Amino acid sequence: MGRALALDIGTKRTGAAITDDLNITAQAVGVHATTGYKSELARVRELMEKYEIDTIIIGHPINMNGSKGKRAIACESIARKLERDVKAKVILWDERLTTVEAEEALVETGASRKKRKQIVDQVAAQLILSSWLASGKTPGL
Repeated sequence: MGRALALDIGTKRTGAAITDDLNITAQAVGVHATTGYKSELARVRELMEKYEIDTIIIGHPINMNGSKGKRAIACESIARKLERDVKAKVILWDERLTTVEAEEALVETGASRKKRKQIVDQVAAQLILSSWLASGKTPGL
């Protein structure tokens, strides 16, 4: 069984996190510029190869009232494309308030505003992945 990769896809940056070898914990693995699907696909493939990823969790930013805005629809589109283009299970995961939680956690650590801006997306990806792991819906566990 491989690892899971979570992506927090924003308009400017995409944060990434992976599970450990036993699929118990989530660790942030960086942020990259969101510049289009081709670059996103290349980054996902790179991470899949490096970390033996077989499941991709994509943060699904549904509005608090359950409706879908532009970002949620864009994430759905990316999920469909990844399902077509990579050999991995792709799951959309409700990420409401994840970025807010990530920002609050970084404030608590005393990280500067500049530092928070640089890493908030990878912390959000880590929270998305931790939420998915805690749900018990992980395959093979």
